[in-house]
Amino acid sequence: MKNHKFDTFINIAKELNQLSITPLLMGSVGLEVVTGKNWDAKDLDIHVPGDPRGWEMPPEQNIYQWERIVAIMQGMHFQLIDLHEHEFSEKELSVEFGIIDTLPRFAGVELTDLNLQQTGEATYYLLTPEQYLRVYQASSKDSYRSDNNNSKDLKKIAFLRQLLTRLS
Repeated sequence: MKNHKFDTFINIAKELNQLSITPLLMGSVGLEVVTGKNWDAKDLDIHVPGDPRGWEMPPEQNIYQWERIVAIMQGMHFQLIDLHEHEFSEKELSVEFGIIDTLPRFAGVELTDLNLQQTGEATYYLLTPEQYLRVYQASSKDSYRSDNNNSKDLKKIAFLRQLLTRLS
């Protein structure tokens, strides 16, 4: 399956690996890779190491090596458009960075349980279908997401439940 967003993620992951960062591909693009189903991803969601307190910290401090990540993204022709959301844009593609270290508290997904992947020269993590289910269930309870993305999240939750039932 040819996926421009996934290819872009691989290029970003290779650069992050040079900083000894192993990113986690989240969101619809990651779910597409894991399930083989097109979820019409609108952006790239990448989680990297940061302060486990997450958004309680100032946005320029809560992601480790933030200045170096900004430099990488700018070198790839992305512009920082929202510091609070750690969002970059390049043409029609938006890339948002989150904090991998918040996953255990947010969705009960332990970092030691993440699946390490290798594509070409890039090393990264992917969630399993069960872990995606936990993340989307937790996200669906978030007031912002429930106001803006809940129908998409609920479709993903239903799909993942059916998939996990078939696999068990």
